[in-house]
Amino acid sequence: MSDALARPAAAGGSAPPRSNAVVAVLAFAGIVVSLMQTLVIPIVPELPRLLDAPASDTAWAVTATLLAAAVATPVVGRLGDMFGKRRMLLISGVMLIVGSVVCALADSLLPMIVGRALQGLASGVIPLGISIMRDELPAERLASATALMSASLGIGGALGLPAAALIADNFSWHVLFWTSAALGAVAIGLVTVFVPESKVRTGGRFDLVGAIGMAAGLICLLLAISKGADWGWGSGTTIGLFVAAVVILVAWGFFELRTDQPLVDLRTTARRQVLVTNLASIAVGFAMFAMSLVIPQLLQLPAQTGYGLGKSMLAAGLVMAPSGLVMMATAPVSAAVSKARGPKVTLMIGALIVAAGYGLNIVLMSEVWHFVLVSCVIGAGIGFTYGSMPALIMGAVPASETAAANSLNTLMRSIGTSSASAIAGVILAQLTTDFGGYALPSENGFKAVLAVGAGAALLAFAVASFIPRQRVAGDGTLVAEGATESAEAAAKS
Repeated sequence: MSDALARPAAAGGSAPPRSNAVVAVLAFAGIVVSLMQTLVIPIVPELPRLLDAPASDTAWAVTATLLAAAVATPVVGRLGDMFGKRRMLLISGVMLIVGSVVCALADSLLPMIVGRALQGLASGVIPLGISIMRDELPAERLASATALMSASLGIGGALGLPAAALIADNFSWHVLFWTSAALGAVAIGLVTVFVPESKVRTGGRFDLVGAIGMAAGLICLLLAISKGADWGWGSGTTIGLFVAAVVILVAWGFFELRTDQPLVDLRTTARRQVLVTNLASIAVGFAMFAMSLVIPQLLQLPAQTGYGLGKSMLAAGLVMAPSGLVMMATAPVSAAVSKARGPKVTLMIGALIVAAGYGLNIVLMSEVWHFVLVSCVIGAGIGFTYGSMPALIMGAVPASETAAANSLNTLMRSIGTSSASAIAGVILAQLTTDFGGYALPSENGFKAVLAVGAGAALLAFAVASFIPRQRVAGDGTLVAEGATESAEAAAKS
């Protein structure tokens, strides 16, 4: 692992006075940004009426955020490495505030889509925060801090659902966005006061052609995944987008390998530790999101179905909320295991816990406490896996590329969650039961999705087993076994 994970502390061996404040502020900013995942869920069924638009069009209020986040995350990470991570974090916060205000003032579809896209542009906050921590924190604080920052992606999503449902049930839907704007303003204010600007930068020229190529390829890929069920998986539009994604991303890869200052250093990304971690991240992202798709639906379906519990959206959110607290609590545990056994072991343990949680849910799905237990078990597993990934990435890349590398890892998780939504949608649409003339997802359909979620977690475990073992170098740092002296030096630069 890089020297950032085991470098000497500040003079005198003690942490800088504001280290705790830096960690708290960055984690808060990460949670605020991740709230955007679940912010609109309580009002999605009402959007056609609220915006006077067809349901197929209002779905873009969700899709726009996904696409904007996919494009922004790697671009903002690279810009952070070049021009300052704190600067890009503040710009991302401004995007969140502006997007929230646009949505709060919206009464029609177009401004809502624009506002939600602007909110998606703030998604780079979490990888930027991890990178700032690497640059600024002493060794003894870094592992637990980056684990918490990484887990904030899940924490915000879990805590945001009940909060958004509470606001939507008791106030105008516009208040949801005014609240997110206020939280964004608080986050920016705290970052301005407590978070220093890192002096670690790459400089150089921004790869605009590479950014455009990656954006085009990712938009085609994620658009096909997220809208394929609506358009038809065999439709010309969906197949055309998949083909375009492959062609564009392959061409982009050749271009990136031949440019002097690429947006993504594919040679670094191809290092075994980085590549395998990113592949495992796709499976982990898939496994995490399957829980968010199944549990709320089972809680809200009518009790007359025999397997639904007939609860409100608020109640469903409250059932999910403890999982966010569990993720937060497991961050230091994840760091401790990584320190003792290495982050590879932590990732594999977390994947097994997630798989066990889904297996438990298949047999326990008839009482509210069953879902609280299951969500907490899966949350613990996600806390372990998300806590280990930054350590694995930072252990294989130079400090000057930390933000870009962590951003790419975050993007891999997002691709996993998008795939989970698409595949679960197909399964639930095929396995249905008749209820009063309406086709509802059947109990077996939900169990099938849970089984797929468990399978994804086991796949993450299997993939993670190929991450190189680590050894202690002469200076006490952790590096991959078989690393050359030049590779070790690069990881510590």
